[in-house]
Amino acid sequence: MKTCKTCELIANRDAGTAPLWDCIYRTPLWDVAHSYDTALPGWLVLVVRRHIESLDELTDPEAAELGRLIRRTSFALKEVTGCIKTYVIQFAEGAEHPHVHFHIIPRMADQPDNRHSTQIFGYLGVPEEERVSQEVMNAIALKVREILLST
Repeated sequence: MKTCKTCELIANRDAGTAPLWDCIYRTPLWDVAHSYDTALPGWLVLVVRRHIESLDELTDPEAAELGRLIRRTSFALKEVTGCIKTYVIQFAEGAEHPHVHFHIIPRMADQPDNRHSTQIFGYLGVPEEERVSQEVMNAIALKVREILLST
């Protein structure tokens, strides 16, 4: 079996060893985390807690909760980042991340033209010196968590 980095991150959350930015909000079925290798503050990820690699494997309860969580997370990102909308993207194609997860990405009003639509992925997988700092990710995580807990 190939290694699934997403499952490793879930295990850290389950063990209580994940940093705030990687454990923003949890339900019995889904986790909300900040992407760890992005240059865009507020790039969040919704992760189904059990290992599946295709959307058709979602249970009805997972699918129903996903819809609500996408809306609530998008609302929280608008409140926290001031974005004009969010992009919602799902591939689960990465070698380390074949696990179903959804990118919830803030689309900022002043975002450069070369970072619209699928070109937004230019912000992902960047060198460490370009990544959003843990301090900034934690600040965003705390605000998003407060909103998600209150809605």
